[in-house]
Amino acid sequence: MYKKNVIFDFDGTIADTLDAAVNIYNAIAPKYHCKPVKMEDKDILRGKRPQDFFKDYGVTSFKLPFLLIHIRGELKKHIINTPLVKDISIALKDLKDAGYNLGILTSNSKENVDMFLFANKLTEIFDFIYSSKNVFGKDKDILHLLKNRNIKKDNVVYVGDETRDIEAAKRVGIPIIAVSWGFNTREILVAQGPSYIIDEPGELLNCLSRF
Repeated sequence: MYKKNVIFDFDGTIADTLDAAVNIYNAIAPKYHCKPVKMEDKDILRGKRPQDFFKDYGVTSFKLPFLLIHIRGELKKHIINTPLVKDISIALKDLKDAGYNLGILTSNSKENVDMFLFANKLTEIFDFIYSSKNVFGKDKDILHLLKNRNIKKDNVVYVGDETRDIEAAKRVGIPIIAVSWGFNTREILVAQGPSYIIDEPGELLNCLSRF
């Protein structure tokens, strides 16, 4: 029997928010005495784990929650015009038609996610949206979500675009499909040892059938 529940990360996995997030971060970085990101260094940034990026750019654990709240608020102004990841809409609808229950676990705000899904006619695709401000405690968020939704670990797959998604899934003990089109590069994702890694949304349905 296939794993019926699929939990998606949002930023980078479904919504192509990287450029918007970098631009917003650069605009507010001086206020928090953080180092801005040069756009030509974006590929270098994608090759770093988030915790390494924060260290390199002066984002301390004290500053991070305030930065996240600020970025969420600014992103709200742009979320309707933020592009979908290419071909993700088709892939999500294929999964829904195949009988999967789909959900989102994100450090973005639920309001932003709801607005984005509505603008892209994807509201009915997802069975639940779970938002958390906990950037590096995603394993705890996954466990809370599973308990809340009464989902067993042997009946769920996580899909994400960052090394921290892989780390969290491994701590919880659930399989993860890493996607190479988001925040982190394929190389650094592979180094973290995900269950599978894919390069295009069209690979999702076939990949999920392997579990």
